[in-house]
Amino acid sequence: MPRPAAVRNLSLLAAMAAVLSTAAAAPPTGAETGTAEGTRAGGPYATAAATVPPAKSPVATGYGGAVASVDPDASAAGIEILRRGGNAVDAAVATAAALGVTEPYSAGIGGGGYFVYYDAKRRTVRTVDGRETAPRTADETLFLDEDGEPLPFGEAVTSGLSVGTPGTAATWDTALGAWGTKSLRDVLRPAQRIARHGFTVDETFRQQTAANEERFRDFPASAELFLPGGEPPVVGSTLRNPDLARTYGELARGGGRALYRGELARDITDTVRRPPVRPGAGRDPRPGDLTTADLREYRTKRQAPSRTEYRGFGVYGMAPSSSGGTTVGEALNILENTDLAAADEQRYLHRLIESSRLSFADRGRWLGDPAFEDVPTRELLSQRFADSRECLIRDDAVLSSPVAPGDPRDPAACRTGGAAAPTTYEGESTTHLTTADRWGNVVAYTLTIEQTGGSGITVPGRGFLLNNELTDFSFAPAAPGVHDPNLPGPGKRPRSSMSPTIVLDADRRPVVALGSPGGSTIITTVLQTLTNHLDRGMPLAEAIAAPRVSQRNTATTQMEPGLWDDPVRQRLEALGHRFARNPEIGAVTGIRLLPDGRWLAAAEKERRGGGSAMVVDERKRGAGGQRVGG
Repeated sequence: MPRPAAVRNLSLLAAMAAVLSTAAAAPPTGAETGTAEGTRAGGPYATAAATVPPAKSPVATGYGGAVASVDPDASAAGIEILRRGGNAVDAAVATAAALGVTEPYSAGIGGGGYFVYYDAKRRTVRTVDGRETAPRTADETLFLDEDGEPLPFGEAVTSGLSVGTPGTAATWDTALGAWGTKSLRDVLRPAQRIARHGFTVDETFRQQTAANEERFRDFPASAELFLPGGEPPVVGSTLRNPDLARTYGELARGGGRALYRGELARDITDTVRRPPVRPGAGRDPRPGDLTTADLREYRTKRQAPSRTEYRGFGVYGMAPSSSGGTTVGEALNILENTDLAAADEQRYLHRLIESSRLSFADRGRWLGDPAFEDVPTRELLSQRFADSRECLIRDDAVLSSPVAPGDPRDPAACRTGGAAAPTTYEGESTTHLTTADRWGNVVAYTLTIEQTGGSGITVPGRGFLLNNELTDFSFAPAAPGVHDPNLPGPGKRPRSSMSPTIVLDADRRPVVALGSPGGSTIITTVLQTLTNHLDRGMPLAEAIAAPRVSQRNTATTQMEPGLWDDPVRQRLEALGHRFARNPEIGAVTGIRLLPDGRWLAAAEKERRGGGSAMVVDERKRGAGGQRVGG
């Protein structure tokens, strides 16, 4: 079918932008751009302590590269690296390290994530799977109690049992070693400075601290760090983390591998195996079985991305162990035959909801760690399979959840392929960042420690929280008698919904890159933002800000207030949809390449207190990257 006008225009703009923005020279090598390994705090990265954060804006447009994250200090760290000659990969690691300081309840070296990289010179997309892994002793009984019943979720979260081998530090090593131009020592300097001198506490940070106050009080290292004076920090106060500054110093000297051996590895495993709860606490956290061998043997996976064609664009994301790339891709394929640009709000939302419902049904049946499960990735992303699912959607009726999955290996029109199973819970505390550089390279990077505050357990003397990522496993089969590909196993990666995504045009040049936090709502958030932008012609900032819905094969669809209070809700309910009000779904950051060669960085205007978009230079830069007139 003909592509909507909005899509044709976007494709044309992307092609024009590619011509204008392609640099003749390749990025410099690390030897050409890196600062000396011996540079200390008194060198070029040293600044006075700052108690006022950089200006926070959800949108920025300019030249030389861009960074979008949830936090202004973190975005500024990435921009600093770009201005010092680093590329998008270097900036992404610097931004992530800073988020480990300023957004420690969502990310940090105690967790893991997924890194998607576009190489402008080769016009290829590559990824790093830095997902946490279960201990070698883990099996399907990991989260069952002594009677064989699933543990209460809260009890499992706040324990050593929930902690997987962290993957973030290894991801940084892998990405920098493969595609970066600077050393880990160089890119950690901004984050070390923030940790040492402190950052300004905002309302979001205080609220998240208060929500964890009861847990943090039970672990002395967490209480000392996050409850100064015994209370959540006051908005406007400065919070310092000298322990993390020292830990980053160890990584700077020894590389990310320093986390996986030696004293730091022993500190992590000791904390997991004997959670350091305060005397007299009314909590007896279960110990985990993580060992130094688990850390020593951890490896990231460099792998090809998931890929689907959508209205002439190539949409690239994370292949399993994440379910993000396949589930977003399948939903887009289901929507391919609907002219969303011409659809009114009701039909657009109805089709969006139903495509999400079906793709989540298939996710639950087929997605798990491919090292343990036979995941039919190629078949899940085939248009033939999507068409067999799309024919179940009617414009005058609503599917009932849980919908049964289809069989991508043997797709037949309107036929399901097994018993229905409910969607299991995922924590919503994650963070996403997006970077681009003057050479046209792009990174979309989503990282997490799972719940807000992770396990709640800070490694004593180290300044970072441990993840509770293993609670992303199913504690027991989601439905009796139905195969669940996401049960625990030795060294297994739990299924994730993280969906860092890069969209390329027909010439394999970047159009837009984005991602979001939000547990399983990440998938629906990325899907809705992409369709708002690519199909409905919304500018990226407006596509991000638009009110959201989230359907994950559940009886009700979550809906934000902007749609809840709109007459469209009543029209959808008349079709049979059921909604539950959710004040906030996701928190996107993204980057778009504009026709004149500028980068547009965009983040949330309000969700999670608003995000921070920055560019290297708002004015055009001359030859060699020097500022015109500067």
